[in-house]
Amino acid sequence: MTSSDERVTLIEQLDARLRWLAAWTVHSANQLRESRDGMKVGGHQASCASISTIMAALYFTALRPQDKVAVKPHAGPILHAIHYLLGNQDRATLEAFRGFGGAQSYPSRTKDRIPVDFSTGSVGLGVAITAFASLVQDYLIAHGEMAKSDAGRMIALMGDAELDEGNIYECLIEGYKHDIRNCWWIVDYNRQSLDATTADRMFRRFDDIFETCGWRVVTLKHGRFQREVFTRPGGSALMDWTDNCPNAEFAALTYQGGSAWRARLERDLANDDKALSLVAGFDDMELARLMTNLGGHCAETLIEAFASAQDERPTLFIAYTVKGYGLPLAGHKDNHAGLMTEAQIDGLRSDMGITSGEEWEPYAGLGDNAAAALRSFVEKAPFAKTQQSAAPAPLPVPALVAPTGSEQSTQMAFGKILLELAKSDHPLAQRIVTTSPDVTVSTNLGAWVNQRGLFRRSELADVFRLAKIPSAQKWGAHDAGQHVELGIAENNLFLMLAALGLSAPLFGSRLMPIGTVYDPFIARGLDALNYGCYQDARFLLVATPSGITLGPEGGAHQSINTPLIGMGQPGLTYFEPAFADELAACMEWAFEHMQADDGGSVYLRLSTRNLHQAGRHGESWKADMLKGGYWLKEPKGTQAIVYMGAVATEAVEAWNRIGGECADVGLLAITSPDLLHRNWSAAQATRARGETIAHAHVENLLAPLGRDGRMVGVVDGSPSALSWLGGVNGQRLHVRGIDRFGQTGDLPDLYREYALDADAIVVAAERMFR
Repeated sequence: MTSSDERVTLIEQLDARLRWLAAWTVHSANQLRESRDGMKVGGHQASCASISTIMAALYFTALRPQDKVAVKPHAGPILHAIHYLLGNQDRATLEAFRGFGGAQSYPSRTKDRIPVDFSTGSVGLGVAITAFASLVQDYLIAHGEMAKSDAGRMIALMGDAELDEGNIYECLIEGYKHDIRNCWWIVDYNRQSLDATTADRMFRRFDDIFETCGWRVVTLKHGRFQREVFTRPGGSALMDWTDNCPNAEFAALTYQGGSAWRARLERDLANDDKALSLVAGFDDMELARLMTNLGGHCAETLIEAFASAQDERPTLFIAYTVKGYGLPLAGHKDNHAGLMTEAQIDGLRSDMGITSGEEWEPYAGLGDNAAAALRSFVEKAPFAKTQQSAAPAPLPVPALVAPTGSEQSTQMAFGKILLELAKSDHPLAQRIVTTSPDVTVSTNLGAWVNQRGLFRRSELADVFRLAKIPSAQKWGAHDAGQHVELGIAENNLFLMLAALGLSAPLFGSRLMPIGTVYDPFIARGLDALNYGCYQDARFLLVATPSGITLGPEGGAHQSINTPLIGMGQPGLTYFEPAFADELAACMEWAFEHMQADDGGSVYLRLSTRNLHQAGRHGESWKADMLKGGYWLKEPKGTQAIVYMGAVATEAVEAWNRIGGECADVGLLAITSPDLLHRNWSAAQATRARGETIAHAHVENLLAPLGRDGRMVGVVDGSPSALSWLGGVNGQRLHVRGIDRFGQTGDLPDLYREYALDADAIVVAAERMFR
């Protein structure tokens, strides 16, 4: 059994060990590894040093197997060092840090070989997702998918500069609404960012903001050594000076060292003999150690703080630190991306008793007994017993039947398909969780919510229903609900979807998240969407209404470039169906794709416009449709009209006016320019390597037109979504689309103004086809 004092000593040894390994990893990548391109590799030695004590204390005294951690991006080398000591990371991967196939610059779920709970890198998002992960955990507990006793803490380690990110406060508000619990945010409060020192006046404001939102705030400003000295005669004056020293001046004095501290203290405390006597009792080295003995670098202070917060209340730990602590870079305002020189790294190696050639040895510089004791302590850490959850078995996906009706919008059809699922007892329906940023009704999720209810840990009555006031929305909130209602903050939507979409790897239970949003407002949460896809979260994004087809709402609510977002976002497959049966097939495909080993998330761009349905005979069209495109009308010659989404009506009308069945013109429906382009690009790359490969689907689609083929395309969005089709087989193509902001109006006026109507398509076709 390790005593408290022994544990503190071991954490102090680990702290130094992690700080060294992180610094050496970055040094090796920049100074020892051959540079073939002359580019700086980079790394963050100072940022690692400021949080090394926090991570040593957290991981080896407080962290349990069920806890999940988002590590601040610039502390990636510390995380790798921890797993290097545990045997989960190898030397070759560390030596390749920031190189191809090596340890990633920032912790990555999908690219690093060590266990990473949450990818980080886009500042602030890794913090906020932990709050939504705590909500997902509560959802699983409420639905009987987890035992409450298995609940873990969702922990974020952040730099104080991340507190400037607005998405953190959007998340904080949403977390308050949903009464989140089991969440720790730990601030490495080194008071330095990339460009500056943190504003002094902000410290108390952070307390106010978090306490107002129901969080416990634990401030760790002084270490044990400081607290003990402050109790001596003259100590209160020294503490007051320390507490009131501006951040920038504290950083500069830290860099300058003990003699600078002494000169400044003797000047500022000149009228306090007791304080001067206290300062005089320390030599320069001890004085520097005293003044930088902050709470975030005191193992005992950190261990006690973490042990004191064992309830479910969300807690913010503000741990004062020194950026670059223990390194020659400590306190310098340029240390964020600074690198130690060869002489400086040699000095650090010497201080640690590490001989040349043993830099990568996990416990080099320690005596045999000390090394054995530390190794044993590391191996017995509770979090090291974490077992990866086995992947849940895939959920069966039922055949989804398109709603009947000669005229339908894809948005309305989406709501009806979900309603039929909601009324069923199919296993898929039990696992679907929907969420929306205050647009649940207007994106046609209302019927689903009526059937399945809002999720709340505490029951919330439907006051209107109890008062017998008629309403189409019968929304009782209870712990069996399957819809998470969010406020108007798209960042929160995508972080919620990311957390839900990681439920299988994080908690061992698969959920099938569906999020709805207004299509133009995807851009508001684009960073968070990219973040979710980067860590391979699986969800279905349904965005509506699309393009200027929204009509009277005007340019502020009309989307233009979202097709390009869908095509350009890795990990997200984009479809834009025009008809209800296409939508049903796309949703069925999406539910399978969200569970596939090589799958991902899916984005459906829908419309509120009622379209006359295609009137199918058979299902021969479906396979090609799910590859991204199919011939609604097969071409008999070299000419074709190509369309996508809500403008199908105009394309069909133009095709009929050109000659319809009597003409040789084909009518090509594009349902996923994303899949078509990705498949074509992959085929091109394979051929470039000299390998033989079958033609891409889009090549086969366009082949009947021949090399002299001519096409006119139309899309309610950026024309670039389709304009690349002309380069596939070298055919001529003209695309009508939207390249300027929309305006209010009815569809005839808007389509005429933006040349999307049948008249414009016919004119373009006459010019192109002659």
